[in-house]
Amino acid sequence: MSGGPPQRRKQEALNARLDHRAPLVFDTRELGRRPGALKRVSRSVAAPKDLGIEVIGVREGATVELELRLESVMEGVLVTGTARAPLTGECVRCLEPLERELEADFQEMYSYPDADDRSRDADTGDDAEEEDTLFLEADLFDLEPVLRDAVVLSLPLQPVCREDCPGLCADCGARLADDPDHHHEAVDIRWAALQGLAESIQDGEKDNAPRQRGDDPQEK
Repeated sequence: MSGGPPQRRKQEALNARLDHRAPLVFDTRELGRRPGALKRVSRSVAAPKDLGIEVIGVREGATVELELRLESVMEGVLVTGTARAPLTGECVRCLEPLERELEADFQEMYSYPDADDRSRDADTGDDAEEEDTLFLEADLFDLEPVLRDAVVLSLPLQPVCREDCPGLCADCGARLADDPDHHHEAVDIRWAALQGLAESIQDGEKDNAPRQRGDDPQEK
């Protein structure tokens, strides 16, 4: 039976295979455990898969520019940063492709591996907060989950190509921005039904009209 609290075992399992060569894994060894020590890092990385939502996001492989500030504190390393990346998607009104520039700010605490032991000595009973704690593993941390959350929270849920985009015609699907005067004749369905009935009556009257003498070829 393995020792340590469940959250720590879970975090160790997640971080056990961190590779310092991975683009979103960062090394904090230069900071040591000296509170107040600072390190700034700039890095360009390829965007991971599924970095966004259904209608808009950062295309896999697109360049993400990261500016990070790593600060050693008593509990661990406080990471503050900004991510910049190109967005691609489609307008939810007219379905046209659109492009944007994303800038997302984030801040996250990565705790030292023994931080949970110290926190248990001063247990606050806040299990939800413990579940959200991220830990350093061998002085490394993985920025990907933090970056993913920051990007998704910064995205517009209903992206539009322009604020006043009129969308598509409900009748034929034409893009209204391309034809501002586009319209269809409005027909009241009640009058349309009456008109159809009148035409049916007229056709019936024509069929039942008496024939004039000489109209029947057999009489000749």
